[in-house]
Amino acid sequence: MTCIITGASRGIGFGLAERFAQAGFDLVLCSRNEEKLTTAKRTLAAAYPDISIHIRPTDLSDKTEAQAFGAFVLEHCATIDVLINNAGVFVPGSISSEPDGALELQLSTNLYSAYHLTRSLLPKMQEAGKGHIFNIGSVASLQAYPASGAYTISKHALLGFSRSLRHEVRDKGIKVTDVFPGAVYTDSWKGSGIPEERMIALEDIAQAVYACHELSDRALVEDLVIRPQLGDL
Repeated sequence: MTCIITGASRGIGFGLAERFAQAGFDLVLCSRNEEKLTTAKRTLAAAYPDISIHIRPTDLSDKTEAQAFGAFVLEHCATIDVLINNAGVFVPGSISSEPDGALELQLSTNLYSAYHLTRSLLPKMQEAGKGHIFNIGSVASLQAYPASGAYTISKHALLGFSRSLRHEVRDKGIKVTDVFPGAVYTDSWKGSGIPEERMIALEDIAQAVYACHELSDRALVEDLVIRPQLGDL
């Protein structure tokens, strides 16, 4: 069994890698930061020595790089059981005042990366007649929030991609699940002054995604919304 995860060097991506490694999945991982990606591989390999882990530093906002990572996956994987499109970026700001290029950067990272990588891998998944694709969106995929103009646009677009994809591949044995997390406690929140207990635990996101994958072939969780118990921040 093989799981491919983008943006896997830290945060939600690394948490997902840990959970699938725990279940015995071989991993193929990428992120932009080579040093952090290498550290992630070293940590996972020490904890789960019986699985294989392949890594490739990749800037998925670049179409040719996304396609190159797809070729790397095909080179190292006999099957593609799980694909998790997790790579993303958040640039705060409102539509009227956010920096020039914020929309282009977030569309290329949050949407185009998933689109081009998935297109690279779909033929192999369709040939096998199985596979599960998770697209990691955000609660901002479902409604607008302050200071997240272009980010909200990009995450709404990712949701449109997922729904179109699901309609296209559901009769080919391939599942597509959208994941909409609220605030998840990761390193990026450290120093914010918001207590860890007010946010979702990383382990809860990873376990919820894995539980969706564990359902029988007859069932699919289409939309997985996870918010802090006390509501959005």
